[in-house]
Amino acid sequence: MSPRVSVVVPAYNNADYIAETIESILAQTYDDFEVIIGDHTSDDATLDVVQRYADDPRITVITTEAGGGAKRNWDRVSRAASGELLKLVCGDDIIYPTALAEQVAAFDEHPSAVLVASQRKLVDAKGGTVIKARGLGGLSGLVSGRVAARSAVIAGANIFGEPACVMMKRSDLAAVGWWDDTHPYLIDEATYVDVALRGDFVAIPKALAAFRINAGQWSVRLATQQAVQAAAFHKKLRDADPTLLSKWDVRLGDAKALATSFMRRAVYILLSHRMK
Repeated sequence: MSPRVSVVVPAYNNADYIAETIESILAQTYDDFEVIIGDHTSDDATLDVVQRYADDPRITVITTEAGGGAKRNWDRVSRAASGELLKLVCGDDIIYPTALAEQVAAFDEHPSAVLVASQRKLVDAKGGTVIKARGLGGLSGLVSGRVAARSAVIAGANIFGEPACVMMKRSDLAAVGWWDDTHPYLIDEATYVDVALRGDFVAIPKALAAFRINAGQWSVRLATQQAVQAAAFHKKLRDADPTLLSKWDVRLGDAKALATSFMRRAVYILLSHRMK
């Protein structure tokens, strides 16, 4: 029988951190899961580190050809998954021991849910805490996916959090066409919104994952482009369903997205100086 949960890890040049990522997954209190790790032709020792765990029966190691951006590997590992529920964990992040158990329990308690997300801790390159708990935009418990989508736009930010914070129904991810990189900086948020609009969303106001930030991450290199893509995404949502968002929702979200992108860039630069 297939496991209930698939934890998928799209890895690329994560040699320094991926062992910690894998260990955090294997340490879960919930045990009905598989792990699919896809190396995207890393040019460091990532695959060598991953192969140390290849004998674990829960783990499947695959490779993804070069090119195609994040979507190619994210789609590759997600399509390879066999579980009803799917959690993507990037190769330098970690999940806490009860993450799977608590998110599966949320699905069991709320059959209408298609997406569950928790808050996350932000840590620096050395694992030091930057922020203890962040995310969800004030949401808690079961809310409609439409409410969650509108909340994300108004916040001008990804309230769902990075992938390690999120668990979703694999069938709904497949139904929306897998990961949406129409606006590459928003590949995770755009996909979560697509999935959330198919049902309800459960917010767990507790940090169940840790997201590692550093000044070299691609998602903060060009703050203006990030904000432009957020505005395009907001427009796309309103054009598709004018009843979901008002013009003022979009304008507010665009302004906040611009402010947030520059604020994030400043924080990451400060952190880079702190780590020297």
